[in-house]
Amino acid sequence: MPAVLSQELLDGRLCLQLLPRAAYSARDPVQWQTLGVTLERQQGVHAIDSDHRVDFDTLPGVLAYTPVGVEVFSESASGGEYLLMRLEPLAHQHLPSVDHRVQSSGNRRALMLGRELRRLLLAPQPDRLALEQRAVEFVGLMNPQANTAHRVMPRVFTRVLDQIAAQFHEPLTLGQLAATYGQNELRFLRDFTRAIGLTPHAYLVEVRLQAARRMIEHTDLALADIALDAGFAHQSHMGSAFRKYLAMTPSQYRSRF
Repeated sequence: MPAVLSQELLDGRLCLQLLPRAAYSARDPVQWQTLGVTLERQQGVHAIDSDHRVDFDTLPGVLAYTPVGVEVFSESASGGEYLLMRLEPLAHQHLPSVDHRVQSSGNRRALMLGRELRRLLLAPQPDRLALEQRAVEFVGLMNPQANTAHRVMPRVFTRVLDQIAAQFHEPLTLGQLAATYGQNELRFLRDFTRAIGLTPHAYLVEVRLQAARRMIEHTDLALADIALDAGFAHQSHMGSAFRKYLAMTPSQYRSRF
């Protein structure tokens, strides 16, 4: 399993971390303000600035800002890839002036920048200027008047995500997913894209990519077999996804991790 990838930027005023999918139990320090985005679905239990623990089921594309002094405890049996930014207090004056955690879901721009920062952090020789530029853009997403509402995921929507998680290696169709959702294809496509910030196909490709990454990290299976097990049509199809989203081939990824 790859370790946490970390990069200090802007003369140490900002620390960027790519947290891997892995079981964890952690408590964020209260002396930093943090900004993060979920890159894949994550389930577990957390407590936000209290001892009251509640279950969570978080979608990709959830952008969360936590000010200094708010302690966050989080625990998950499987985790989920997460892009986290720690900033020095008062390092960015235009972040929300609040005393509680602020988050929004279905943030397409945050998810896009999070995946781009992931690609840059995974590079054998990270481009510091590109990282700093994208990091500053990421900070700029957190509007001081950000909506604090966090949409509750309908149970029927959970069933769709569970279906994708269980059947990602199969040739799923929009009709199958819409049937699980209980609406027509157009309504499902709109609701899914609004909730996550990715179309169903883009989300399925990301799930397959994550599955392939884990198999490459934990097994010695041939890449052609991994491609089929992860739901890609063939090895070159998997290679195209790796090059597009991670800027490296599956072979290079295996050598890196």
